[in-house]
Amino acid sequence: MKKITINEICLVGLMAAAVYVASAFLQIPIPTALDNTRLHMGNVMCLLSGFLLGPVLGGFAAGIGSALFDITNPLYISSAPFTFAFKFFMAWICGRIAAGGDGYKPALVRYFVAGIVGNGSYIILYLTKGFMENYFFLGMPLEGVLVSTFQKGFISTVNAVVAVTVAVPLALAIKPAVVRIRQANER
Repeated sequence: MKKITINEICLVGLMAAAVYVASAFLQIPIPTALDNTRLHMGNVMCLLSGFLLGPVLGGFAAGIGSALFDITNPLYISSAPFTFAFKFFMAWICGRIAAGGDGYKPALVRYFVAGIVGNGSYIILYLTKGFMENYFFLGMPLEGVLVSTFQKGFISTVNAVVAVTVAVPLALAIKPAVVRIRQANER
């Protein structure tokens, strides 16, 4: 079992802070029929965490930063455990695919696929949770739940397109520096 270094802990903390700041301050709230949703840059940093730190450390950075946002916002506080798990999984999948270079696909293609699959998995988890919560637990009418789910799905898809479009070039530009930092630490 590999030990986590102080440098890696600092990188996780730095990326978790970036996720929190991008989620909290770079956003546009959008009220929906039954709930709230928003356009935000937090998913950019979640994907970037997976790209730069790999699946596990990137997943922790994304999950911690996103859950901190939820804990500090009364609208989302009850979702914090789910957000941690969903954002962890999003960055984990992204980091797993991005790190799996087979030599045949260029990093750019692999990173775009990683971002799309990571964000897609998050959207599925997020919408499923919202649907189940509203329909099964709160007993809201199916028509209203479907309208809300569609609205959230649309906004989430816009968030995903922005996240992939911004995170992939950022990751390709920053990754060499992060690799050098991690290699210097291993010596």
